[in-house]
Amino acid sequence: MGEIAKDVVLSADKLVKRFGGITATNDVTLHLEKGARHALIGPNGAGKTTLINLLTGVLEPSEGRITLLGEDITRMAPHARVQRGMVRTFQISQLFPTMTPLETLAMVVSQQRGIGARGWHKLGAQAGVAERCAELLEQFHLTDVMNQRTEVLAYGKRRLLEIAIALACEPRVLLLDEPVAGVPPGEREELLQTVAALPADVSVLLIEHDMDLVFDFARRITVLVNGTLLTEGTPEEIANDPQVKAVYLGHGDAVHG
Repeated sequence: MGEIAKDVVLSADKLVKRFGGITATNDVTLHLEKGARHALIGPNGAGKTTLINLLTGVLEPSEGRITLLGEDITRMAPHARVQRGMVRTFQISQLFPTMTPLETLAMVVSQQRGIGARGWHKLGAQAGVAERCAELLEQFHLTDVMNQRTEVLAYGKRRLLEIAIALACEPRVLLLDEPVAGVPPGEREELLQTVAALPADVSVLLIEHDMDLVFDFARRITVLVNGTLLTEGTPEEIANDPQVKAVYLGHGDAVHG
């Protein structure tokens, strides 16, 4: 047990969330291991968003405990969780529409390094900031649009910028929230390649409806149904699980394989 615990970077133990008489999260336990490629799936209304909001501190659990790198963060504010290494991909609406990808990343990297909000205006004055921005722009296929305003970027590029921002926060745990949702087919391949190439030392929890992406990416999959953990296993185990097939077929979805 001790050996397993050392490899777990994020734990949710017996999480319960009630909204009045409704139990949205029902006794959910989830362990994310170091370097994980773990997917969280389930039909609409399964409670995936509620669980992620509990993990990130947007919601406070009615019962249960959350630990990050061995520290109890159950009642910790969202920004404090980010500072401790747990980052969720930002929504499109939270990007700065009139700023460029370069400006946005320079601001985030500067803040991450304790330079302050104004440090990014003087890229050349801060050793390492420009270099880190260049690395991120290259890694996320944004170099060609780095000086364009975010509001005019293609949707797929905005999604790439979201993930780049999250990675600029130097996460130990990255919650990748539906990265290909709404992305047109022609822009998906670049995004899928980038997700596949995320740093091995970052533990990733992917929340996604796209089963092709889930089964290509994940080494472990957790299935939620009606706020309850239905099952967890390898992609092969999940693809062949009769319960999972029944749930997805019952909701008009298809399970990979």
